[in-house]
Amino acid sequence: MSFPLLTATAALPAVGAIATAAVPAAQRTAAKWLALLFSLATLVLAATVAVRFDPGGDRYQLTESHAWIKDFGVRYELGVDGIGVALVALTALLIPFIILAGWHDADPLETGSKRWRPTQGFFALILAVEAMVILSFEATDVFLFYIFFEAMLIPMYFLIGGFGDRAHEHGEQAAATQRSYAAVKFLLYNLVGGLIMLAAVIGLYVVAGNFSLAEIAEARANGTLDMATNTERWLFLGFFFAFAVKAPLWPLHTWLPNAMQESTAPVAVLITAVVDKVGTFAMLRFCLQLFPEASKWATPVILVLAVISIIYGALLAVGQRDIKRLVAYASISHFGFIILGIFAMTSQGQSGATLYMVNHGISTAALMLVAGFLISRRGSRLIADYGGVQKVAPVLAGTFLIGGLATLSLPGLAPFVSEFLVLVGAFARYPAIGIIATFGIVLAALYTLVLYQRTMTGPVKPEVSAMPDLRVRELVVVAPLVVLLIFLGVYPKPVTDIVNPAVKQTLSDVHKKDPRPEVEAAK
Repeated sequence: MSFPLLTATAALPAVGAIATAAVPAAQRTAAKWLALLFSLATLVLAATVAVRFDPGGDRYQLTESHAWIKDFGVRYELGVDGIGVALVALTALLIPFIILAGWHDADPLETGSKRWRPTQGFFALILAVEAMVILSFEATDVFLFYIFFEAMLIPMYFLIGGFGDRAHEHGEQAAATQRSYAAVKFLLYNLVGGLIMLAAVIGLYVVAGNFSLAEIAEARANGTLDMATNTERWLFLGFFFAFAVKAPLWPLHTWLPNAMQESTAPVAVLITAVVDKVGTFAMLRFCLQLFPEASKWATPVILVLAVISIIYGALLAVGQRDIKRLVAYASISHFGFIILGIFAMTSQGQSGATLYMVNHGISTAALMLVAGFLISRRGSRLIADYGGVQKVAPVLAGTFLIGGLATLSLPGLAPFVSEFLVLVGAFARYPAIGIIATFGIVLAALYTLVLYQRTMTGPVKPEVSAMPDLRVRELVVVAPLVVLLIFLGVYPKPVTDIVNPAVKQTLSDVHKKDPRPEVEAAK
């Protein structure tokens, strides 16, 4: 029996979560280092998965399959395609930076405090989320996927509600109330989506007789499983609704600004750069593969919702007073681009969407983590409380600018390539949609540059005059992310080579081919 690499990649952070939580009370620093070591070991395993994956081989590789609940046809089945490999690698890459960035976020509020347990709990919960997200990217049994899709809500709820941002203009009590509200809102939105999906999962079992993604998709392809049109559409809607909440897609997005605003910066990155990617990934893996005809039927409405998300998120980002809420609304706009690429049903669009998931994770991490360092120094999230930072902390301001330029998809930085591919793919089949979505780029430039101008330029405000520049630990967090943004902006081939075969197979599932360019015949 071969080594279960996929299980080990997900199990290692789970073991790390248990070990971190069990560290003795007084050993807070040991708990931090233990969590970091487990996250780095997980990164090594994720890199091994990427190295062993053959883009020209079978669709799902490194597969594992074991009987689990035989009476209901539930199996423990894992496997990764190119899209899954890319997102497992992204998750494993970001978690060590999240842990390092949040090194002091769960420290006691005052010297001699007995609040020791939250420190261990904070890092244990981060590792628990990592384990569940990785299993979600690896699961090829629909029921297994559903379990971890829902289970990750529990540690996220406690990370938002129990370890929120301490920077609040109305004091600690008001901050605790807002954190509780944001955590409950996050949980309720995602639970409702999950319950609707559960009904669809049960319906799928009634129709197909099992939960195996590969078997159901094969049966759909060879005609041995023929779903009634209305049945397929209702099942698709049940799955898509849950994924649209997680993504988040307008108008199911309203939990995200609250959750990101009240979370610490590392947890905000965990939400939007890691957890939310499960929603868009699942649209590709489950919606298109299990319900191809329903996916095509719903495409016009989904494209309209995606474009609304792009423009709406960008417009609201322009008017934000709070740094974290600005990044949250910018992320809603970016997720609109990802969903647009997925449902454009072209190879350029879906390759761009997958690449966008990776690049958005890196760029959002860079911008939000630097913003977190900035907020921790000043003690305020309000844009108006800053000014002239680049004169007293030039390295902080410079890395903040690079993260912002990546967010607006500046050529030469990673998100540009993915956004360009999405727009090309959308325009090839839906020109009007592609043209409208392009305005999102203009608005992105507006909110990013206005944010930088108001916080980093101008006269130095007295409150920031003594602000220290980035420290060594913070540079270790930010520098690799900046390098990745530049490298993937200039040379995205390592990622596209992995994801492109999976994208072609996904298009084949929905019986779509790229439209031929309309070229006027030579006279």
